[in-house]
Amino acid sequence: MALGFFGLALFLFLSLDSDIPYSPTSSVSAASSEGVEVQITYGSVLKLMHERTKFRLHSHDVPYGSGSGQQSVTGFPNVDDANSYWIVKPELDSSAKQGDTIKSGTIIRLQHMRTRKWLHSHLHASPISGNLEVSCFGGQSESDTGDHWKLIIEGSGKTWKQDQKIRLQHVDTGGYLHSHDKKYTRIAGGQQEVCGIREKRADNVWLAAEGVYLPVTESK
Repeated sequence: MALGFFGLALFLFLSLDSDIPYSPTSSVSAASSEGVEVQITYGSVLKLMHERTKFRLHSHDVPYGSGSGQQSVTGFPNVDDANSYWIVKPELDSSAKQGDTIKSGTIIRLQHMRTRKWLHSHLHASPISGNLEVSCFGGQSESDTGDHWKLIIEGSGKTWKQDQKIRLQHVDTGGYLHSHDKKYTRIAGGQQEVCGIREKRADNVWLAAEGVYLPVTESK
């Protein structure tokens, strides 16, 4: 696991994106959260774990066979799959910098690390439950407000931290990022549906789990 984190940290260091200003005082480090409070910052790479089922938010270069036909998003049961990593980015036209902390109520984007597409939603129906479809769409220089998600921290915390319960509410549709026990049986067999639901439910809750977290940018 440590070797995997080191490899991911090296990849991140070599491929830092130019759309978030880089702070020369920042260094890439793999998170070791045991006994240490880890804050989520822009530019960090993480896995989002569904709080109830423990599946990780996942995508792969496989399109939906219905709805939008865009790249599918699922919940994945295994911890060690590389297609479950997401890069935390600010909303479009933001002045936020790499290494900035993220407060509850902030609009963020999540970019799939492997395919560089954005976590996205719209009014198409999800394949199994018929709720709001969640997909991956766009690319490095192609993003719109359909990629905007509002971070809502559960409890008293004000800034996003690892292992903290959160919800992500899609700005355009109002749907909360949601998963449940409804599973695919064919192309994504064993993986569970991820969709959007407009009501707050227990299955809307996620936590930042494994990842490489950039340190907080020091104020000058």
